Amino acid sequence: MSHTVDIPQELKDSIRKFRFTRHKGNAALVVKINKQKLIMEEVDKFDNISLEELAEELPVASPRYVVLSYNLIHKDGRTSSPLVLINWAPACEISLLTLHASALRDFQIAVDIVKDLEVRDGAEGLTKSILEAKLS
Repeated sequence: MSHTVDIPQELKDSIRKFRFTRHKGNAALVVKINKQKLIMEEVDKFDNISLEELAEELPVASPRYVVLSYNLIHKDGRTSSPLVLINWAPACEISLLTLHASALRDFQIAVDIVKDLEVRDGAEGLTKSILEAKLS
């Protein structure tokens, strides 16, 4: 099977380390596609970040994949930290969105995350209520 965009082993190792690290609060690892090299690159890591702050940090006109460790408080008081793949796909040039969409499935398999959230409308699409509805 041919892949449009390569996922370097270094990035896979970084994601694996992120998965198994205990985070205080929400944590996020942000990945972008380098259009010239056709590889995925880690852009940023955030620890103890709110969803609102994360949405502000993400670009308004460039797609990203975000691996989010979300601090979820259940109705019975338990806490868990499920991993969520956020497909950040705001309005931008069509070729970039097409490239991003074509690599999404490969990235989802590489990070081994079942829960995903597609955000196309910027910060308005990345809220606590939307995310928790997806997780329930």
